[in-house]
This record gives sequence, structure tokens and C-alpha cells, in this order.
Amino acid sequence: MDYTALKDFVDAQWQDSIVDELKAFIRIPAKSPDFDPDWASNGHLDAAVAHAERWCRDTAPASATVEVIRLPGRTPLLLIDVPGTADGTVLLYGHLDKQPEVTGWSDGYGPWTPVYTNDRLYGRGSADDGYAVYASVAAIRAVHEQGAPHARCIVLIETCEESGSYDLPHYIEHLRDRIGQPDLVLCLDSGCGNYEQMWCTTSLRGMAAGTLTVETLTQGVHSGDAGGVVPSSFRVARHLLERLEDSVDGRIVPGHFNATIPDERRVQAREAAMVIGATLRDRFPFADGVLPEEENLAELVLNRSWRPALEITGADGLPPIADAGNVLRPYTAMKLALRLPPTVAGEDATQRLKALLESNPPNNAKVTFTPEQASSGWHAPPLSDWLADTMEAASEDTFGAPVMYMGEGGTIPLMALLSDAFPQAQFVITGVLGPQSNAHGPDEFLHVPTARNLTTCVARIIAAHAQNR
Repeated sequence: MDYTALKDFVDAQWQDSIVDELKAFIRIPAKSPDFDPDWASNGHLDAAVAHAERWCRDTAPASATVEVIRLPGRTPLLLIDVPGTADGTVLLYGHLDKQPEVTGWSDGYGPWTPVYTNDRLYGRGSADDGYAVYASVAAIRAVHEQGAPHARCIVLIETCEESGSYDLPHYIEHLRDRIGQPDLVLCLDSGCGNYEQMWCTTSLRGMAAGTLTVETLTQGVHSGDAGGVVPSSFRVARHLLERLEDSVDGRIVPGHFNATIPDERRVQAREAAMVIGATLRDRFPFADGVLPEEENLAELVLNRSWRPALEITGADGLPPIADAGNVLRPYTAMKLALRLPPTVAGEDATQRLKALLESNPPNNAKVTFTPEQASSGWHAPPLSDWLADTMEAASEDTFGAPVMYMGEGGTIPLMALLSDAFPQAQFVITGVLGPQSNAHGPDEFLHVPTARNLTTCVARIIAAHAQNR
């Protein structure tokens, strides 16, 4: 292959088409169904899929089939099937649904307002994960334009990922015969430690999420009258959470929520920490004077990729401070998000979490834990020599720096599903969520040169796959 011509083709696709397409995509408030219960009637997910579908029909090789698939009551799925000129099947994955708006966007920026400045495209869904469908199809088209052989390529783009991909298993089953047995899976929905090289994700954490509700009264009462007589629902909730998390250091206490970290991943964590340096912690918007959980950078890598961590992502029963009277409140509800090590089963962990929180509550308070998401993590199988060598060469030639390997703290439920379904497949999980890209938060942006370079790397992997089966 003429790799210079391949890169030039990809760069032209981004410059002439993809950036403008992503600007239009950002304007669509295609929130995931967990954040838009009326998604079907609102039509934003359908609009996002239709937008990507049109571009794919115009851009994919002429032999491709582009189809929107809808199962009753489920979010739509976009499927692009490109016939191969070599043996094998490559599956490429991304998603079009988005996180909610959140507050805190800078002046002039907003979740549905695309702003392109200093190589950054700001707006919700730009990096997580709207770019993936465009990068995937552009990579396939680049190889096709070179006349190089490639395996059959299936691009699978869902619209339920930010809600835990609960619709995706139904589509995988529905399409099982059409998909067949992929021997290479490329997922473009992960992170990168910097914007100077390709990053390959070696593991993903799982998730046990749900709502903890503690009730001690049927209605609020005067706190002076009841304080010391009626147990505080907040105090009971705090006690229950202490069973799970040590409030001093944030350590998750029960052993079954923890896992042994493989030696290879410890070595890769040290290497990643050396490359990233202080950016590993400085990329987060710490308030003045706040210190990270750990000073050792390699341990911070492992904290966010292999160790469990709890976050309270929402609360109910707590009035705004301006409206808070001297009332002993009847209940406290908290939304818990427990990130799990890659090798801990999500469903089992969720049931254990429920039992831990609900058993023997203080003062016989009424306690319920309602599970909302149980997702297993993922631990990458070993890479074939040809694949590792291809990624190294592609990163060196395209970025000018070697490929790096690191676990990520997020959850992509599809990976565990595909690993179980296709145990012989090779997996390359990569992405563009780098320093300050702030997926899920305000001022989310896509670093366009990184996405462009990553597209070229993906094209080279597709081409090398056909030569090394």
C-alpha cells in the first residue's frame, strides 16, 4: 500500500466532510434513553441515525449495504456491511447516543452548539462517540480506494450505550447469522493518554449502579422536636455506605469487589505513567488546593483502571439549600455508581451490593437498593504479533510516536458481550478521549488531528488484517 496516499485520503475526508458532519450531529440533542425517556416520540435518536446514515450511503464503497434496523420498543441501530475482497470479518463499533447537557459550559459554548477552534471541536457527542461512525467508514473507504484487499467489514453503531447498552444484546442475537464470526473487533469508544500517539485499551472496568433509598418517616417533621428521637435517614445511609467504602481513603472494603491486578498490566501502567506524566492528574479541573487520591502516577493509572471506586452521582430527598427548613426529612435517596475491576462479574457484584446495603439496617430503617445497571468489565486477550507490529508501525508513521497500552476506567458493555460471543477474535479498543476532552461533562471536545490520525491507523489495521489471517 501507498501509506502516504492512504493518509492523504483520510485527511481529505476529515477536512472536506467529516468535521462539518460532526458539527451538524452535535446540534442534535440525541440523549440516551436513560436521560430522555420519551426518546421515541422526541425523535432525536432517529434524527442522529438518519444523519449518519445519509453520509454513510454517500461515502461507503458502492458495494456496501447501509441499513437502519429497528426492533420493537428498542433504540435504532445503524448497520453498514461492506463485502470483503479477502477472507475474514472485521467488526467496527461506535455509538450515537449522548450524555445529558449538564451545567458549567464556558461562555459561547454549549452541548448542542458546535464550536471549532484550535483543532478542537466542542459539543456533546463529538468525542463520545459521534466521530466513530465517520472514522470507521472513512478508514474502510481509504483501504478500498487503494485497491488493497480487506476482509468483510461490519460497522455496528448503537444508540443505547450511555444507558448501559441494554438493547444491544437483542440486536446481536437478531443479527447473529448476518454478523457471523468476526476475527477482529475494532472499537472506537475509548480513551487516550495524550494526543501524540495511538493508545490501545487493555481493560475496561465494569459497573454496578442503582439507587439506595433510606426511609425513616412517612413525612417530614420539626428537627428540634424529633432530633435525637427519630433516626436521620442521611445518617443511616452514611452508615450503610461505610460498609462498602472506607470514607477515610475511598477504598472499597469487601474483597469480592476487588481483583488481583496482572503483572503485565502493572508494567504497562508504569510505562503509561512515564509517558503521560503529571498530565494524568493535572488534566482534571481540581479545585484550588485539592490533592489527588494518590501521588504515585502508576498507582493512579491502576486506581482508574483496575481498582473499584464509588461515586454518588445523584440524590433525592434533599431540598436546595435556599429551600431547606429545620426539618428532619423522611427519606434520603442516592444514586450509586460502583466501578468494578475488569475481571469482576457485574451481575454478581450488583446482587452482592444489594445484599450488603439492605441487610440489618440501623434502627430497622426501611432500606431498598434498586439496581439500574449491572455491566461486567473486560480484559483484553493477548495480541497477535502481526497486530501488535501493525499498531506500532501505524502509530510511529502517523503520529511519530509508539503505540501505548493502558486500561481505562469506563465501561463498554459490548466488549464483554463480544468477548463471550467471539472468543477467538482479536480486539483493538482505542479512542480519542484524552486530556480535558471531558466526555459527560461541560466543554466536551474532539481533538480533530488525533481523530484524523487514528482513522489512518484503523485503515492500516484493516489492510494488515487481510494480509495476516
